[in-house]
Amino acid sequence: MTEETLLFLEKKDFKGLREYLSAFNPADIAILLSEIPEESLTVVFRLLPKELAAETFVEMDSDEQEFLLKAFSDKEIKEVMDELYIDDTVDIIEEMPANVVRRILANTDSEMRAQINEILNYPKDSAGSIMTTEFVDLQKDMTVAAAFEKIRRVGVDKETIYTCYVIDKNRHLLGLISVKTLLLTSMKSIIGDIMETNVISVSTMQDKEEVGENFTKYGFLALPVVDNENRLVGIVTIDDAIDVIQEENTEDIEKMAAITPTDKTYMKTGILETWFKRIPWLLLLMISATFTGRIITSFENALAANIALSAFIPMLMDTGGNAGSQASVSIIRGLALNEIEFRDIFKIWGKELVVALLCGLVLGAANFGKIMLLGETGGDVATAAVVCLTLVVTIVIAKFVGCTLPLLAKRIGFDPAVMASPFITTIVDALSLLVYFNIATAMLSNV
Repeated sequence: MTEETLLFLEKKDFKGLREYLSAFNPADIAILLSEIPEESLTVVFRLLPKELAAETFVEMDSDEQEFLLKAFSDKEIKEVMDELYIDDTVDIIEEMPANVVRRILANTDSEMRAQINEILNYPKDSAGSIMTTEFVDLQKDMTVAAAFEKIRRVGVDKETIYTCYVIDKNRHLLGLISVKTLLLTSMKSIIGDIMETNVISVSTMQDKEEVGENFTKYGFLALPVVDNENRLVGIVTIDDAIDVIQEENTEDIEKMAAITPTDKTYMKTGILETWFKRIPWLLLLMISATFTGRIITSFENALAANIALSAFIPMLMDTGGNAGSQASVSIIRGLALNEIEFRDIFKIWGKELVVALLCGLVLGAANFGKIMLLGETGGDVATAAVVCLTLVVTIVIAKFVGCTLPLLAKRIGFDPAVMASPFITTIVDALSLLVYFNIATAMLSNV
């Protein structure tokens, strides 16, 4: 696609390029625009039909959007902005520098500016910040015929017309009705008689992560947003919900890797900013890991008496960390999907205990066979038994810690994703060493 576009440009066949690009999806054209030379970006974009250009603009990277906006005349900015939905315009404004934002707002009408400012005033993580005010509303005393007439009149400027919302004169949300229901009902039927009154909605100040969860749970295409008095102020559509879900998943992954979350992509994050996001966690984990060193130091006499014990320390710590991470990731994901609640903690403990014992026995038996086969303890069965018993106990402790910490974090209001691999590993490392040396002291006469 890129090569063909460059060939059209080289031949200066702009008419052919316009026809060629018109057959593609806006998302694909956005990718193309990111791959062609910057000096050709404005030329290619201006060749696109007006509606396709606006849809492509929404899909483009913020840096390329900024480049185009700076290259556009005021007339071109207005033409693009007039084709965008309010929520897309807000998303673009939030990514632009102040001078570009001023030009955008200067080239929008007063009504659109008011709607933009209304959405911008909501907290960044709220439902209000991701909603659109472009939807179809109906009155309950309308007939189906009147409803269709209104949809035809105003629907072209709305982000979705597949679900219409029924409100009263004060904009209180009374119900909703789908276009499918309208199509399958007599034209003389009254909207109030056929609308669905059991409406699930979210408030403007509700966390946008909860909004995304509602889409996942109920399979909605759109979700109404109401104020404190149940007045309909906007809707969240499925495309915005998907963006929220993706952002939250990315944030959880970063937290689980002990990285401070950022809104920027990896390639757009500078070296110093990347360093700043990572170094606090590394410092914290490094300091907490000093406890491991102190434990080893306090048992140096035991190690000196049986030097073979030291060879198994890395294996025990790594296996414990891995076992704890398995449990924590499972619990964190369950919490994120609302499949697990804190009240399930006893069931979780019981399940993880059985799993830990089964895993521990298998790993312990396999490890004992390996030790004896390779002669890693010089044929000392007691030392091999200490290592394998420690392995079983370590896995039990690791599974317990791994499943408990995320639940406790959720209970006290922290993000469970923070209690992932790095923290679990650090805690389990210290506990596994304590168990190891205490078992060795109790079982081996020469320690």
